[in-house]
Amino acid sequence: MMMKSTQEEAVRFDQQDILSKYRNEFYLIPNQIYLDGNSLGLCSIRAEKTFLETFESWKRDQIDGWSSGEYPWFYLAEMLGAKMAPLVGAKKEEVIATGTTTVNLHQLIATFYHPEGKRTKIIANDLDFPSDIYAIKSQLQLHGLDPEEHFLSVKSRQGRYIDEEDIIACMQDDVTLMILPTVLYRSGQLLDIERLTREAHQRGILIGLDACHSVGAVPHHFHQWGVDFAVWCSYKYLNSGPGSVAAIYVHEKHFGTVPGLAGWFGSDKERQFDMSHVFEPSRQAGAYQLSAPSILNAAPLIGSLSMFEEIGMGSIREKSLSLTRYMMLLIEEELQGWGFVIGNPTEDHRRGGHISLEHEEATRICKALKEANVIPDFRAPNVIRLAPIALYTSYQDVWEAVQRLKSIMVEGKHKVYSHERGVIA
Repeated sequence: MMMKSTQEEAVRFDQQDILSKYRNEFYLIPNQIYLDGNSLGLCSIRAEKTFLETFESWKRDQIDGWSSGEYPWFYLAEMLGAKMAPLVGAKKEEVIATGTTTVNLHQLIATFYHPEGKRTKIIANDLDFPSDIYAIKSQLQLHGLDPEEHFLSVKSRQGRYIDEEDIIACMQDDVTLMILPTVLYRSGQLLDIERLTREAHQRGILIGLDACHSVGAVPHHFHQWGVDFAVWCSYKYLNSGPGSVAAIYVHEKHFGTVPGLAGWFGSDKERQFDMSHVFEPSRQAGAYQLSAPSILNAAPLIGSLSMFEEIGMGSIREKSLSLTRYMMLLIEEELQGWGFVIGNPTEDHRRGGHISLEHEEATRICKALKEANVIPDFRAPNVIRLAPIALYTSYQDVWEAVQRLKSIMVEGKHKVYSHERGVIA
């Protein structure tokens, strides 16, 4: 009979973990186990430092902060884009830090969606994050097209995953564009983007990605795969703070494509202050900016990204997979018979950065977990998302979190809470 995992084993894993030192760089609350970093990453000392340095430059340099100091504001979007490029396997010119995820998605659909003849449809899927669907449908309506006819949603077979074969089957000759997530936000399924990009391009279909739930947890190779465009936020796995700047990737083969939505900060930087009423866009991803960068919102990302530069995505992915694999093992050992179902893919190559634990009492269990100082994330109707983060979650955290969850179930602590979820889940 196999021996159950022990706390001593978790301690040994932490002692062997080459990334364990980075835990000390984050503001952790004593006795709290934070497992919601796939929704909002924690504040780090480095992010705080670059935020305060940037704030100080506003006080000190005033208007000259745009052109002077360690991080001149005028070039900050490009500098951050270059730092994020290795995270997605892109050239530095292909990434720009700008806007918010949904605004950026609107920009790129407006740029690359050109319905012609019978090619009018956009593919998404019925497990997508709602904001993406809202953006797609509103863009169709701006073209005077009925979403009921021109929006094609790939159906999930079991409510957890989207089968790549089903996506490919929808790639018919009436489709011109597809918008897909790299990782499904509920189940954590990692789609085979390389294959889907190849299949789409063979059929003359452009592919755009929402990479919010993978960037900083999963390495990508967008340029090599030929992905046409992508968007992502930076406040989840990149730990840049609530509402921090998002990002756009556009493959260099599309450089020169006129932005669907033009804005002054999309100008060629050498000509921007000519103040011409004739738009001369940048010849790189910067063309798809709309407005001046939100400097103070972007500042924490400078510090946060420095850790990713030091470590590299290979090591981060290795630990992330190890943590989620360990958590699944503990769940199977400790929570058998309590009605839990692991709803994320168990295979490493199909799993993003979080565990999707399904239970009919998920709402109440999440409330009890918070009371027990374990911070989860609830997603309707029955998902408890648990995200151990490579940079600041320890193996002992994972072990202890499962023990606290087991205690909740054994003692029925969740039963004192209502089924009603909070306004913010």
